[in-house]
Parts: sequence; structure tokens; C-alpha cells
Amino acid sequence: MTGCNASQGHPPFFLLQGIPGMEDKHKWISIPFSSMYFVTILGNCTILFTISTERSLHKPMFLLLGMLALTDLGMSTTTIPKVLCIFWFDQSDISFEGCLVQLFFLHSISALQSAILMSMAFDRYVAICEPLRYATILSNSRIGLIGLVSLVRAVLLILPMPILLQQMPFHARHVIPTTYCEHMAVVKMVCVDTTVNRVYGLVVALKPTRKQ
Repeated sequence: MTGCNASQGHPPFFLLQGIPGMEDKHKWISIPFSSMYFVTILGNCTILFTISTERSLHKPMFLLLGMLALTDLGMSTTTIPKVLCIFWFDQSDISFEGCLVQLFFLHSISALQSAILMSMAFDRYVAICEPLRYATILSNSRIGLIGLVSLVRAVLLILPMPILLQQMPFHARHVIPTTYCEHMAVVKMVCVDTTVNRVYGLVVALKPTRKQ
């Protein structure tokens, strides 16, 4: 790493390296990536359309499935378009603000997804163990509340990450050896002590997902 001047602030952009050592094969690697992205979009949109149009599916289990489909769409759309730009057009630069936005959405959607999966597990537990009370315990309105609380929790949990990074100076060499901006990859570009960032990232990663 090059030296650091704590007064230099953050760089105007980062360079995403893609897959190190396989730059000459990026166009071939893009084929399965683009195919999977197309299948993901088609499959999840089909699920959402079916659930929204079929009234008999307006039940907690299917509403949770719809929420999971939305997070899957969000997760893939946050990363894959930029990955394909790197593979197809060698557009490896991403603005500093764009990198932090991608980082925020990537990790917040991941936190939201884990909460929804936990809620789906709880839904099946109630259906098996308390079948007579299922409609009382898990109504549609309660599922909506669980989704809203899970979203707020994910945003508040991840928001400190980009805020902390916004205030820090970075190394002059700002190449990220991945295809997208994720927290620890960006933290490694910082040229001052990052103990707070690392500890917070570890706490978030290890934090148990509680049923809302």
C-alpha cells in the first residue's frame, strides 16, 4: 500500500478489479452471470406477479415468500449490473458515493433477508405446533408489521457503516480486488486505524436474527 496523508480525504472513485488473475476470461465468465441474473429476474417477478394476482395466495406464508423474492431481486440488482459492466465493457470505476450506496444496499438487504428467513421458519413452526391458533398468531397485518420492523432494523443496523467510512482518509491506491463494494474490502482501503469499523462489522455479522 502507498502512504497516506490523513488530510487527503476520500478518493473520487474506486477501481473494481473484477476477478483477479482472470481478467482475460471476464467475457466468458459473464455468460453464466448474465444467465443467472436473467433467471433470477424472471423467476422472482413470476412469483411476485402470481402472489399479487391470486387472492387465494394472500396468506402469511406466501406474503413472506413475496418478501423473500423482493430481497432476492434487490440483492442481485445491487451487484450484477455493475459486475456485467466490468466484464463486458471494462468499466471498472465506481464513484466513492456510488460505492458506499452499493455497500449499504448490499448489507442491508442481506440483513433484511436473514430476518425474513427467520420469520418464515417461525411461520412453519406455528403452522405445525399451533395449527388451531395459526390465523390468530400470524395474520396478514402482523406479517406486514414484521416486514416493516425487519426493514427498519436492517437500515439502522447497516447505516453506521457508510457513515463511518465517509469520514475517513483513504490510500492513494484505491483498487478493490472484487467485483463489488462490500464493507471489509472498502475498510482495507482506509489508511488510519479501522478498529471501530472492523469490530462493528464483526458484531453485525455475528448478531443473531431475532424474531420481530
